[in-house]
Amino acid sequence: MLKLFLLALLIFFFNIPFGYWRANVKKFSLQWALAIHLPIPFIILIRIVSNVGFGIESYVFFVSAFFFGQLSGKKLFEYLKLKKGSLTSCLVMDLVRIKK
Repeated sequence: MLKLFLLALLIFFFNIPFGYWRANVKKFSLQWALAIHLPIPFIILIRIVSNVGFGIESYVFFVSAFFFGQLSGKKLFEYLKLKKGSLTSCLVMDLVRIKK
């Protein structure tokens, strides 16, 4: 159970930049679809490497982490846009630029 929680935490943090990206592009565009689907091979790789498998109990943790990571990235984008004005779609570059 702890292993599932830690992997879900990893998936959550991995998805924050993708949710940030998705918040700044047109809905249903190619970039929007990529922001949602590019993390999926990483999650599959985590399942395989960690020997978690594809059991139903792991789906609850991983799908929730995926969803909340994307949502957190979107909320972070909205918060920074409110505070700092114009932003790009790249979380890392925006954080570097804001820090200066």
